[in-house]
Amino acid sequence: MSEEKILKVLIAEDSAISRRVLEAFALKRGYEVVSASNGQEALRILTQEGAPRLALLDWMMPGMEGTEVCRKLREQPVERPYTYVLLLTARTEREDLLHGLQAGADDYIRKPFDPPELEARLRTGQRILDLQDKLIAAREELRFRATHDALTGLSNRGVILEELSREHARQEREGGTFGIILADIDHFKEVNDLHGHICGDDALREIASAMKESVRPYDTVGRYGGEEFLIIVPEADAESALGIAERIRRAIEARRVPGHADLRVTVSCGVASSGSAAVPPQLLLRLADEALYRAKENGRNRCELAETSEKAEPVSFSSSRFQPR
Repeated sequence: MSEEKILKVLIAEDSAISRRVLEAFALKRGYEVVSASNGQEALRILTQEGAPRLALLDWMMPGMEGTEVCRKLREQPVERPYTYVLLLTARTEREDLLHGLQAGADDYIRKPFDPPELEARLRTGQRILDLQDKLIAAREELRFRATHDALTGLSNRGVILEELSREHARQEREGGTFGIILADIDHFKEVNDLHGHICGDDALREIASAMKESVRPYDTVGRYGGEEFLIIVPEADAESALGIAERIRRAIEARRVPGHADLRVTVSCGVASSGSAAVPPQLLLRLADEALYRAKENGRNRCELAETSEKAEPVSFSSSRFQPR
């Protein structure tokens, strides 16, 4: 958690005198203070973008009590950053305090508050929020590693195949078209044999970067395996998918591997479109693979379009016919 978020605290207190005392207390200890004089205002502040992560709520406030603010706050979507809530109360009965905790408060402190105790409880809240953010960051890192290729940062094979299945299901529900591009690095074994595997890894990363920069924001690029990549291009007919593949091919051809300015790496691409027939994913992959094989046979560094069940006339783009603009 960033220092700015840790140090921002909401003070919700309807008594102007008590609110000023709490504000002075918090400011003296380095907190950035946001204030509210009633429950509705406190809830509005706590549910807006960039809300304080720490909150001091008076139990008795006009319009909406502190416990009701807690309850409504905890009803917010779980994706929101967690807010640590301290209830300020003059109540001492055990049942009342349990009611406050059950409403969603994390802790409570009795009025009139003891400054060292309040400071300690706020620091405890900070530590809990910091620990929670670290756990969330660790979880997100594990999720990323489980769904992305470690070398290139692209979606891994399982994820890109799931995306293909989802796009096929979407087409069956809503109609339309989509295409796929199967790209394979030309002579990649020679890159590893002649320049070493570190250079080969650099080449894979550079090609992945060129692919991500060449596709549309809603296309998905994944590492299919080894030196092979799969790109899902929604809402694209055969010609559109072929055009995207050619843009990818040209971008890669224009790149040089970092640290190896004389090394030119190219790719061959096989393109298949589902057309309006909702071609099953496995068949679409086979068609793209056959087109890729044809691109390799026809000289590499080129894109070939597969024939579909609609008997589309095969079309090819080659580096000799399409020059970079």
